[in-house]
Amino acid sequence: MNDCERREQADEVREFLSTRRARITPQRAGLPVFGGNRRVTGLRREEVALLAGMSVDYYIRLERGNLKGASDSVLDSLSRALQLDDAERAYLYDLARAATASERRPPTAVGRIRPVVLRVLDAMTDLPAYIRNGRFDILAANALGQALYAPVYDSPLFAQRGPVNTARFVFLDPGSADFWPEWERAANDSVAYLRTETGRSPQDRGLMDLIGELSTKSDEFAQRWARHDVKFQRSGVKRLHHPLVGDLALPYEALDLPAAPGLRITIYAPEPDAPERQALDLLASWTGSTAVER
Repeated sequence: MNDCERREQADEVREFLSTRRARITPQRAGLPVFGGNRRVTGLRREEVALLAGMSVDYYIRLERGNLKGASDSVLDSLSRALQLDDAERAYLYDLARAATASERRPPTAVGRIRPVVLRVLDAMTDLPAYIRNGRFDILAANALGQALYAPVYDSPLFAQRGPVNTARFVFLDPGSADFWPEWERAANDSVAYLRTETGRSPQDRGLMDLIGELSTKSDEFAQRWARHDVKFQRSGVKRLHHPLVGDLALPYEALDLPAAPGLRITIYAPEPDAPERQALDLLASWTGSTAVER
């Protein structure tokens, strides 16, 4: 790790911990409040140290960006004191691992998607599905998945470049607000997922380039990036507006591919009697049935 990388890492630790500290009030932490003249909106450093059972000097060292050598018990105590959720706790551990590693390993190379995975996609003719990496590049999709995401595939952003990238689409294509009716949620989630990925893959140059591009070209992205929010993407309901079949509320599952580190398959699966099922059946009747790698 060179000096520039160390500084960037220390900055990220400092900003993450300070933003988490700022959101916790003494009342929320169960601490007494004496007097009304507090210069901070959240907890003071000494209050975090008290809650975490560590010295003030040691907590200050951590918040200044030095997580090197921090034990699991220290990280657990800090997570409890700052009331971190599962994604935030995992992110803190990722930051600590990066700081403690004696040398940084090269990022895991992700090659072409194996043919058996493409066959699995191809077999799901009635469920939209696609495979993406941590940068939100859609690397492969079945026919129904590509039809569902037609506004993304058809975006002028990707006419001269590839692969299709949903984060770029959210922040750089004005049409994304039509495709995602809950645009604010889509934007917040996209940034939080990317921030989470930086903890897992701090050496992914493509990821860093994407974040730099979006920070430069989109004020909406830059404002959200400064919040240091992190989030897991596992399951939920995604609301889309498709130009052909209208509004959709689609339950989804996002599953990691163990044999292909860094890749994840997302599958949309509405209830059999839901209006979304009928809409997808109509969409499927207009598509082929071959999974395509992009």
